[in-house]
Amino acid sequence: MSTEVKGPQDLEKEVIQAGLCTLCGACVGLCPYFRAHRGRIVLMDNCNLSQGRCYFFCPRTASDLEALNQDLFGAPYPGDSLGTRRQVVMAKSLDKSVLAKGQYGGVTSTLIALALKKKMIDGAVLTKRGKELLSAGALAQDKRQVLACAGSNYIASPTLEAFNKGVQGSPKRMAVVGIPCQVLAMGKMRINPLENKNNIEKLHLVIGLFCTWALAYPEMLQFLKKDYPVEKIGKMDIPPPPANVLQLHLPGGMKSISLDPVRKFVRPTCSVCLDMTAEFSDLSVGAVEGIAGWNTVIIRTAKGQELLEEAKRAKMIEVSDVPRANLRHLQEAALLKKKRALENIVQRTGSKEDLFYLKGADALRPLLPA
Repeated sequence: MSTEVKGPQDLEKEVIQAGLCTLCGACVGLCPYFRAHRGRIVLMDNCNLSQGRCYFFCPRTASDLEALNQDLFGAPYPGDSLGTRRQVVMAKSLDKSVLAKGQYGGVTSTLIALALKKKMIDGAVLTKRGKELLSAGALAQDKRQVLACAGSNYIASPTLEAFNKGVQGSPKRMAVVGIPCQVLAMGKMRINPLENKNNIEKLHLVIGLFCTWALAYPEMLQFLKKDYPVEKIGKMDIPPPPANVLQLHLPGGMKSISLDPVRKFVRPTCSVCLDMTAEFSDLSVGAVEGIAGWNTVIIRTAKGQELLEEAKRAKMIEVSDVPRANLRHLQEAALLKKKRALENIVQRTGSKEDLFYLKGADALRPLLPA
């Protein structure tokens, strides 16, 4: 192995206790030791394994970007703004039931529902909001279950626990929808050097969601509880700049909260994340700045292209070109996230030669701070 693999005690010390946990859930559901509890990952007991999948899968332990890119795309890691891609388009769902519950253009929910209907997949791991905004992974196997998971709440969720548990059951072909740290963990599962491969051969499709940062659950919940009935919050949205607000849809109408006090609840680990568009996915989906009701879709693999084309043929989505200015703004925002993360990493390690958890990342060196 070119990358050192350690055990669960090392994971707790180097990631969880260091405040670097993304709460992706990749270490949960593999064994009895790690549990997700109200926005935190907890090591329940001592485990003396010297090497563990929990450590290797974590998106904040050594991650070989070159190996990941070669495995998924058969190409070198580009280190540019948006990662390896075939095409960037914008799309929107033509399904009114999806648009009523989905985020922006409803593309992700539509594609997953279609993939299930056409038997391209047997199940999809999604994120479902529970009581008091506490989200977790959920296995969806029909459109009704997909719609129950539609929408965003911007609070970190241990979604991949549901994949680790779901692959042990009956579904043979699985999809996962996740944010960049979760997508990175899925990529690491594919190249796992340890003997137990975690049934990763069941992973058939990955749809990544654009993400700038995720919020810590306990702190954000207490903040919202001061002024809002959290059980009645519907959709949540953060419109593109310069809005600088978090929008909450409540029975009495929409309420907007300034992002200034909200940002202090961003998980510390987000400051060293350089991926805004979930680069190791088959398709990446996000908002289109300034164009309501549409999603930006980055097509990365043949599998992703096939699914999008199938949705077009079924007249379930509409696809259009992304205006040049919008694409340029997306590239600028994604590149800025990379530069800020690299600056924070260099500040952390004290060296431009030590990029912390990023390995096989020579393509990023032109973006390092001067």
